[in-house]
Amino acid sequence: MKKNFSALLVALCLLSMAACNKDQENIGKATLQVRLTDAPGDYEAVYIDLQGIEINSSDTSDETAGWVRLKNTQAGVYDLLKLTNGLDTLLASEVIPAGKIAQIRLILGNKNSVKVNGTTYALKTPSSQQSGLKLKVNTTLQDGIIYTILLDFDAAKSVVQTGSSGNYNLKPVIRTIVEAKSGAIKGSVTPIQQAAVYAITGIDTVGTYTDASGAFLIKGLPGGTYKVVFDRGGEWPTETADQVNVSIGAVTDIGTHTYK
Repeated sequence: MKKNFSALLVALCLLSMAACNKDQENIGKATLQVRLTDAPGDYEAVYIDLQGIEINSSDTSDETAGWVRLKNTQAGVYDLLKLTNGLDTLLASEVIPAGKIAQIRLILGNKNSVKVNGTTYALKTPSSQQSGLKLKVNTTLQDGIIYTILLDFDAAKSVVQTGSSGNYNLKPVIRTIVEAKSGAIKGSVTPIQQAAVYAITGIDTVGTYTDASGAFLIKGLPGGTYKVVFDRGGEWPTETADQVNVSIGAVTDIGTHTYK
């Protein structure tokens, strides 16, 4: 039984070796997703030209200090009115250092426009926002957790007609909603020896390896109850920790597992 179970675990880990190794590289990091949604507006279309997304861990007003560009941003022109009634779209997803995020900044291009009665008008952006639209976030990301920042773009309040000129300005009104989307399990083993560690619930298995200090982190887990399996390989028997509860937005620390 031991050989069959161990062989199954080894096979699973070989299939996900790159992911296991990447998990070790990503210790001390969280996954951040930025998504866009919209409150309905009385227009035929509202197009936003998104060119980049940046984050900052401080509340600085400096336009250059501390800003980090999210490399995996899906730049393009988005029609906000296609993202109403609970629909949203993914703008960026990236693994970043865990810790505080104070602000997020949207870098807009010059292809912003609004469609009214079949006619498309350019949306002019105030000069104060030409370096980027800054939004307060003020949240702390924990190691191993997946987070989403939902940008709720209010099209009705963001598009302003300038008197009788027929021109329109873009003065974005956006609400930021931060949500944790997963949980994680961490711990360590002693005596220190590299081992595969698996979190199992039902037919789902997620695994990683211990690092040189015997520590491990299994991230991106849905909430629920897991069995944690420690496998040293060879003829060593597998050992388990049962009834490990995982909550969304929390890292469950199961402490140190001592091999028998």
